[in-house]
Amino acid sequence: QVQLVESGGGLVQAGGSLRLSCAASGRTFSGYAMGWFRQAPGKEREFVAAINWSGYSTYYADSVKGRFTISRDNAKNTVYLQMNSLKPEDTAVYYCAAHLSYTVVRTTTGMDYWGKGTLVTVSS
Repeated sequence: QVQLVESGGGLVQAGGSLRLSCAASGRTFSGYAMGWFRQAPGKEREFVAAINWSGYSTYYADSVKGRFTISRDNAKNTVYLQMNSLKPEDTAVYYCAAHLSYTVVRTTTGMDYWGKGTLVTVSS
């Protein structure tokens, strides 16, 4: 079992920044890949970013590439999502998720565990 708890969401103006954190517990954190997904009102949950077990490989959705950065600290059992140059269309509930493998997947169906999410609201 893996428990995931997100934090860091909130209200920010367009052009601003936020850093989301996801604390993991229950299994050896360095043994699996992590991802961030988001779900806007009335839309399906979508992939945002992912990182492999070591942090060496990262992947991004085209919509956030160059603005968001995913990272992890295996000593702290935490994965981060630094979000810069935020836009109103980034407004969503952001979820972190774990895939119990060293390699990355970028689909909601491929993830094994999910957090409860944290709301990010970007005002124009």
